[in-house]
Amino acid sequence: MSLDNSQLPGGPMSGLVAKAVEYMVDAGQRSVLFLDIMRQRGDQYREHVAQTAPHVLSYAAELIIDGRKLEQPVNYALVRIIPPKGVEIDLKRRPFIVVDPRAGHGPGIGGFKADSEIGVAMKAGHPCYFVGFLPEPMPGQTIERIARAEAIFIEKVIERHPEADGKPCVIGNCQAGWAVMILASLRPELFGPLIIAGAPLAYWAGVRGQYPMRYSGGLLGGSWLTALSSDLGGGKFDGAWLVQNFENQNPSNTLWTKQYNVYSKVDTEADRYLEFERWWGGHVNLNAEEIQFIVDELFIGNNLAAGRIKMSDGSPVDLRNIRSPIVVFCSKGDNITPPQQALHWILELYADVDEIRAYGQTIVYTVHETIGHLGIFVSGGIAKKEHAEFSSNIDLIDVLPPGLYEATFEARGADTTNAELAVGQWVMRCEARTLDDIRNMGGNSPEDERRFETAKRVSEMNIEAYRKYVQPWVKSMVTPQMAEMMRNWHPLRLQYEAFSSQNPFMQVVGNAAEKARERRKPVANDNPFLAFQDRISKQIVSSLDQWRDSQEALSEAMFLAIYGSPALQAAVGVDPKSMPSGPREMDPKHRELLEARVTELKSKISSGGLREAGVRALLYVGSARGMVDERSLEALRRLRQTDESKRITLAEFKTLVREQFFMLLLDREAALAAIPKLLPKNAEQRRKVFAAIQEVLSASAEISGEVAKRLKQVAGLFGLDAADGSNVRSLGSKAS
Repeated sequence: MSLDNSQLPGGPMSGLVAKAVEYMVDAGQRSVLFLDIMRQRGDQYREHVAQTAPHVLSYAAELIIDGRKLEQPVNYALVRIIPPKGVEIDLKRRPFIVVDPRAGHGPGIGGFKADSEIGVAMKAGHPCYFVGFLPEPMPGQTIERIARAEAIFIEKVIERHPEADGKPCVIGNCQAGWAVMILASLRPELFGPLIIAGAPLAYWAGVRGQYPMRYSGGLLGGSWLTALSSDLGGGKFDGAWLVQNFENQNPSNTLWTKQYNVYSKVDTEADRYLEFERWWGGHVNLNAEEIQFIVDELFIGNNLAAGRIKMSDGSPVDLRNIRSPIVVFCSKGDNITPPQQALHWILELYADVDEIRAYGQTIVYTVHETIGHLGIFVSGGIAKKEHAEFSSNIDLIDVLPPGLYEATFEARGADTTNAELAVGQWVMRCEARTLDDIRNMGGNSPEDERRFETAKRVSEMNIEAYRKYVQPWVKSMVTPQMAEMMRNWHPLRLQYEAFSSQNPFMQVVGNAAEKARERRKPVANDNPFLAFQDRISKQIVSSLDQWRDSQEALSEAMFLAIYGSPALQAAVGVDPKSMPSGPREMDPKHRELLEARVTELKSKISSGGLREAGVRALLYVGSARGMVDERSLEALRRLRQTDESKRITLAEFKTLVREQFFMLLLDREAALAAIPKLLPKNAEQRRKVFAAIQEVLSASAEISGEVAKRLKQVAGLFGLDAADGSNVRSLGSKAS
C-alpha cells in the first residue's frame, strides 16, 4: 500500500493539522476569556444597579438642584460638569445643557467619554451642565411635572451666567429631544439654540418598506398593552421593555454580532464592550402616567406636531411658539428615528418657508448617511465632526436669519479658502432649503395617513375597554412583591444576573480565564480555520437579517391590510375618502401681532446708522449665494463694531440681523434705496464698512456672478463709485 505525499510528515496534511490545532487552542482560550468578560459584565451590572444614582458620565460633577426636593418632586437633577485638567472654560460663552434620554436606560451617555457632546462643548470653551435622573420615579411624577422641573433647571443656569453671550444651548437626545421641544414651546424665553439629536417628532411618518417600528402600536391593538404592563408593575413601567423593543429591531446584532465581535477580538474589545454595557444594562422605571402619555399622545396619537397636546392648565403645546434656532440631527441609518420622523413635523406645521419666517423660526437640519440611532449621540466620530461643529459654530446658528437650512460639512484641507477662519477639521455651512427638500425624502400617502388615524381610534377604544373591564381586576391582584419579582425576572435582567459571579459556574470561569491569559496563543491571521469562522459568522448574520426583513415585510403588510379596510375605517369614524388636512392655520392672535410687526418694520426702514446699513447691505449681497459658512461668521465678527466704540452683544446683533433681513424681505427696493440715508458723510467710514463687507463675502468663496453684481450695486449706494473706482471696476469684470 503506497502513501500519498500529503500524508507524510511535513506534508500539506500535517501543515493543515497544525493550523487546526493552533486554531482550536486559540478558540478554546477565546471561549474562556469571552465567558469571563460576560462574568465581568454581570458583576458590573450588579454594582451599577446597587448605586443610589448610577450613571456613566466620565466627568466629575457638582450637584446644583436635586429635583426630588422641588415643590413638585421629580427624580431628575441638574449638575455642573467640572472641566478636566487642561480644559479652559470661558464663562462669557453661552452654557450648554445636555439632557439625556430616559428611554429605558440610565443617564450619562451624552458625556461618557472625552469625544462626546459634553466633551466637545467644553473643548470649545462652553460651561456645561447635565440633566440626569435616578432609576425610580417619584410618586405622582408626570411628563408635565418633569418639564416644569427642567424649566427651573434652565432658569438656574441662566442665573449662574449673567454675563454669558446668549441663552443656554440645550441638547436633547432621543426621548429628551421631544421633551425639550415641548418645554421650549411653553417657555421659549429660556432657550438659546436647541440641538435635537435622533428625536422622533412626527411619529407616523416614514416610507414603505422601511422603519416598521411605527406599525407596532397598531399591530398590538393600541396602548392597552402599555397600561397592562404598568399595572403588572404595580403602577410602574419597566424600562427594560423599551430596551428590548430597541434590540428587536436588529436581531442579528442583538443575538450574534455584538457578542461575536467580543469573542473574535477578545484581547482588545473587553474595555469598550464593558463600557457600553454599563450604560446599556442600567434599566430605569417610569410611572404609568408617564409611559401612557408617551404612547397615547406621541407614538400612536401623533399629537405633538398637530398641536393637540395640552397641559393641565389648558396651555396648548404649539411647536411654532419656539423662538430659538432648532438644529435637527438625524440619519438614514437610524431605524428608530428615521429622517421622516425627525423632520416631517415641519411639513405638518408650515405651508412653506415664508411661513417659517413669519413665525421667526430658524430650522437647521443635517442628515447623516449611515450612522445608527445610538451613534448619533454616542459615536466618537460623530462627536468630533457634527457635534464639535455645532458647538464651535453655535453663534453662527443663533444669528442665522429665519428660514430652513441644511448644515453640510466639508473637510478642511490645504486648498480650503481662508482655512485659518475655520475651527477644527471641518468647515460647516448652512445652505438654504425649501419644504420640497424634505418632501423629497419620502413620506406617507393620504391612504397611509388614514390607516394611522384608524389605528389611533382603535387604540382609544381598546384602552377605554381595558380600563373599564380589566384594569380593576389586575390592580387588585398585583402586590408590590409580585411587581418587583416580575421586574427582576425580565429576560434582559436575567442575562446579566446569570453570567455574574453569583453563578457558581462563573466563579470557575474566572479562575480558568487567569490561566488562559497566562498561556495565551492567538491564532495567526492567515489561518484558514479563522477565515472559515468569519464566513460562518457572516452566514449567521445574513440569515438573521433575512428573517428580520421577512418579519418586517409581514408586519407592514398586516398593518396596511387591517387598517386600510374601508369597513374598519368607517366603523371607527374615519372617512375612507378623506384627505389630510395639511398645515394648521395661523393663529388669529399671531397673525394680528405679525401684521403689527410688519407695519413697525416698514416704518423703521429709513431709521438707523452705519451699522444697520452695513448689515442690510451684507444680507442683500450674501443672500445671492443661498448659504453661510463658519468662515463668513468669523469675518462677520468685525462688523459687530463699526462707527461706535461700544461693542454690541450677540443678542443685540441677532436682533439687528433679523430686523434688517425682514426689511429686505418685506420691501427690498425701499430697503436698498434707504441705505444712503443711513450712511455718514465721512467717506472713510463708508469705505471701511464696505471693505468689511467684501472681507466677509470673500471669506468663504470668490466674489463673482450675482454676488459681484449686487456688491457693485451696494458700492454705488455707499457712494464709492468715484472714491474707489478700481474696486468697482474689478467687481464689474467679475460680474460679467
